[in-house]
Amino acid sequence: QVQFVESGGGLVQPGGSLRLSCTTSGIIFRHYNLAWYRQAPEKQREFVASINTVGTTRYKDSDSVKGRFTISRDNAKNTVYLQMNSLKPEDTAVYYCRVGYGSAWSESWGQGTQVTVSS
Repeated sequence: QVQFVESGGGLVQPGGSLRLSCTTSGIIFRHYNLAWYRQAPEKQREFVASINTVGTTRYKDSDSVKGRFTISRDNAKNTVYLQMNSLKPEDTAVYYCRVGYGSAWSESWGQGTQVTVSS
């Protein structure tokens, strides 16, 4: 059973930056695709970014995160990162990581990490 430890969230002013981390256990990390999702208050959880086993990345379809967020992975540390720059109040949400194998994505989730963008 995969387990997650997400960290790096916090309170930041608009225009600021945060780097989220998600360390997993219970899987052979380098064999898995990885993704970040987020859930804002009273909204459904949504896809933010993914990175596959060979490092190909994909981002949420819109201009909302492209150019501001960067997903990366460190297989030696079993960790996936989300670098978030130029943060906006609408980025406020709980951020979760997710793992996938092949074309299938796990329904297991961690506790998430809260990101609040406010002045």
